[in-house]
Order: sequence, then structure tokens, then C-alpha cells
Amino acid sequence: QVQLVESGGGLVQAGGSLRLSCAASGRTFSTYAMGWFRQAPGKEREFVAAISWGGGTTSYGDSMKGRFTISRGNAKNTVYLEMNSLKPEDTAVYYCAVAPSGIGSSYDYWGQGTQVTVSS
Repeated sequence: QVQLVESGGGLVQAGGSLRLSCAASGRTFSTYAMGWFRQAPGKEREFVAAISWGGGTTSYGDSMKGRFTISRGNAKNTVYLEMNSLKPEDTAVYYCAVAPSGIGSSYDYWGQGTQVTVSS
């Protein structure tokens, strides 16, 4: 099994920034992608961003492009999400996930989530 622990959520004013972190431990895979998703109350889970094993490939949800940046740590088992110009509609629980077969494949492991609240 893979354990994922997110951190860095909190309350921020609109226009502010937050940096989320996620550390993976447990079972390892030769290469795996990591991603971020979010879910706001009453809404479906939404794709935020993903990054390949080597970090050379990234993808973003449309509403995050230009504001959010995903990156991986040197040890590859950590992923970060830098969020800038935050808006109230970014308020959600943010989840980290692992896709063992690489970017574009299914996410089989999920963290518990971290709350991000953006006040207007």
C-alpha cells in the first residue's frame, strides 16, 4: 500500500497564496505520476494538476492554468502544489493521489485531503 499525507492547507484571503505538500510512503513503484484533485461541498471531484515521474510532463485543469504550479521534490516521493491568485471558488478539500502506471493512467492511491478556504 501507499500512504499519502497532505499538508499546507488553511485559510487565506482572495488573491493570496498557499503551498500544499504531499509525501508518499510505503510501497514504491518504478515510475509513478502524482496528482492533485479537489472537491468542494456539493460538487464533484475536480482534477487540479498532475506531474510525471521525472517532472518533465505536467498538466492542469483549465481554471488552474497560470495560477497553480505542480512540482516534485528531488526524492520524487513528494509533490507540491503552489497556488497563487487564489479565489473563493478555489475553496475545497485538496487531495493528493498516485497513478502507479504514470501520468494519464488511473489514480489508485489517495490521501486524506487538506482543507483550503479562500475568503473574499
